[in-house]
Amino acid sequence: MPRIDFYTLAADSGGDRLLLTCRLAQRAYGEGLRVFVATPDLGTARTLDLLLWTFRDESFVPHGLVGETDPELTAVLIGRGPGEPAHGTQVLINLGLEVPQGLDTCERLLEPIDQDPQVRAAGRRRYAHYQGLGYPLNHHELRI
Repeated sequence: MPRIDFYTLAADSGGDRLLLTCRLAQRAYGEGLRVFVATPDLGTARTLDLLLWTFRDESFVPHGLVGETDPELTAVLIGRGPGEPAHGTQVLINLGLEVPQGLDTCERLLEPIDQDPQVRAAGRRRYAHYQGLGYPLNHHELRI
């Protein structure tokens, strides 16, 4: 059963959940973990791909889009749409609005939430869903 962490950006935070996702992926990569980012669509996947190259000058997070990179050699994979995480994924970051596929194949699920009303409402639904299933839940409010 994976540990689930919700990371909610405070109302006065200057960032969005894509920037938060970059930071979460960088942290997990720094800990030697394999990451799969589940995005809702190709546009979000491509935006995140570009942002991971530029979000911080002093960092490098080896990443790529599923189907465009070798999953065995890439620590952070970005899924284009609701696909299952690659085999061996330890951390699943969910940018979708629904419960991600393959949840029970990972050690941790990270749910980045920003101030977008649709994202917040969907996050509340997922939180209640996970809680109803008895998953261990944690909540962190952040400012970036």
